[in-house]
Amino acid sequence: MTEKIFEIRHIDKLYGTLLANDDVSIHLNQGEILCLVGENGAGKSTIMKILYGLEAPTDGEIFVKGQKVHFHTPSDAMARGIGMVQQHFMLFENMSVAENIVFKNEISKGLFMDRKQTVQTVRKLSEKYGLKIDPEAKIEDCPVGLRQRVEILKILYQSAEIIIFDEPSAVLTPLEVESLLETIKSLAASGKSIVLITHKLQEVMTVADRIYVMRAGKVVAERLRGETDTDELAYLMVGHHPALREVPAAKPGKILLETKKLSLHREGRDILKDIDLHVDAGEVVGIAGVSGNGQTELEMCLTGLQRPTGGQVFLQGEEVTNAGVKAHRDSGMAYISEDRYLWGSAGEATLSENVLMAKENRPEFNSNNFLKQKAIKAYTKRLIERFSVKANDTEQKIRELSGGNAQKLITAREIMMDTPVLICCEPTRGIDIGAMEFIHDRILEKRENGCGVLLVSSELNEIMTLSDRIYVLFEGKITGEFKRGAVDEKTLGVLMLGGRHD
Repeated sequence: MTEKIFEIRHIDKLYGTLLANDDVSIHLNQGEILCLVGENGAGKSTIMKILYGLEAPTDGEIFVKGQKVHFHTPSDAMARGIGMVQQHFMLFENMSVAENIVFKNEISKGLFMDRKQTVQTVRKLSEKYGLKIDPEAKIEDCPVGLRQRVEILKILYQSAEIIIFDEPSAVLTPLEVESLLETIKSLAASGKSIVLITHKLQEVMTVADRIYVMRAGKVVAERLRGETDTDELAYLMVGHHPALREVPAAKPGKILLETKKLSLHREGRDILKDIDLHVDAGEVVGIAGVSGNGQTELEMCLTGLQRPTGGQVFLQGEEVTNAGVKAHRDSGMAYISEDRYLWGSAGEATLSENVLMAKENRPEFNSNNFLKQKAIKAYTKRLIERFSVKANDTEQKIRELSGGNAQKLITAREIMMDTPVLICCEPTRGIDIGAMEFIHDRILEKRENGCGVLLVSSELNEIMTLSDRIYVLFEGKITGEFKRGAVDEKTLGVLMLGGRHD
């Protein structure tokens, strides 16, 4: 009989009147890869946070190796062999790989860290699990794929037997995803037990032994990988079969957004170098690149959050190179930022207050400097309903929403700004299939209405599906430009890593 390494029995989790987990029972077998899939707000992240000690259940029980446990903190979970690789890496940029891996569990020599022994230990650990890294490299010099390896090694260094991966491929290229999935399979083969939270169903069908599907806080299905396929899983998640998308040919018009020799020099190096790009009316232009190659700085220079050190930015023919955020807004730009919490929202503000951002002076919401609260709430309610945001009411704080629902609300706010230029940075990161379809439809709707859309995304399928033209960004330079259909996903992934088209 297969040993259950953990078992969650009849867990409920209430946030006020919101039932995030409703009688959830799941288990993980020794050496198994278990995939947890579901829409945003389905409760999958909540149940894993409860297992990892980040949240306390309202009701129910947890057993680890047959023994009932009560976790109050992640340290309690780690003490029982449970580790979690977070979607947003928790690493110290100015420290070495080895220092990050042993942090809080240092190898000491007297009063000080034994650096030589630390490097040797980390190197042996990386070799044991086939996770090649340089222990002495600085984190700030490591690309995203290597940083993820460091996060995994941190968990392994602490002798975790159960490893939870939360959307681990969100910022990886196709080649890095292949490597990650091989790592997950290798870890399971070595005796580790894995839980993988992902919305990418092809990944599920590549590595899963068993799959749980959650919807509206409940487990609605359990499947062995050999008993299902991506079509059934998508249907179980969203309640309908996703439509096949056919994007009509673009009919580009005048240039709406343009950069000429845009450059950013900082801390002795070129972050952006001589960027020439343009976005025309009636087209979606994609920026493909591995996170950390200048995408963040490019979006900041284009939106007024960062002043470039060279070159020019034009919006509808007017130069806005050194203008601030408000000037960019007033000139016809809407902006979905890559970080929904840092730039995209105010966590302690209500949904109504977040929706109002950049609209506070519009006459429909403001009369003689007095806000029309009734109109604001009604507008917020319409956006919540139209974009299927799962929320209690318009006065709920945005930080109380799931990440995917917060993203939907921010996307709704920006798409409904009715501007000629829309900059979308990771618009569907962490979003489920149903919400992704809806947001893609809205982006294409903007395009059909003559808007110019700049799409920055680490999701290559998203870039290739929506983009009429694609620029490849590598180490702050544009290294390629392709029209729709002129490049395949694997070649694009190679180019994103600095390879050549040939």
